[in-house]
Amino acid sequence: MKVLMSIKPPFVQKIFSGQKRWEYRRVIFKRPVHTVVVYASTPSRRIVGEFMIDAIITDTVDELWHRTGPESGMSYDEFLAYFHGLERGYAIRIGPLTRYPTAVDPWVADIRFRPPQSFRYVE
Repeated sequence: MKVLMSIKPPFVQKIFSGQKRWEYRRVIFKRPVHTVVVYASTPSRRIVGEFMIDAIITDTVDELWHRTGPESGMSYDEFLAYFHGLERGYAIRIGPLTRYPTAVDPWVADIRFRPPQSFRYVE
């Protein structure tokens, strides 16, 4: 199964350049997921590619940083701000990447498209 995931454009760039090897989430999937379709949020607002999931880990916020921080593509302050108020979080290890040759405008395919707040299951 796949999910469509909203990710801020600066982090999308870091994912596809290889600087960001972990994607963090406050909540995680309830169904088995093998692929993340990447929606670059505002101002880009385009579906730009996808990646396979190598692994998903859950741990305390401090331990997540200890385990993944050097490959996070973000600062410790950004990390803490994202997980503010939580004791535990999730980290998705980014596997093989596919960047689409042309970014997809989702509103062309479906004028009722609504970007997910975090993620949404897709066929």
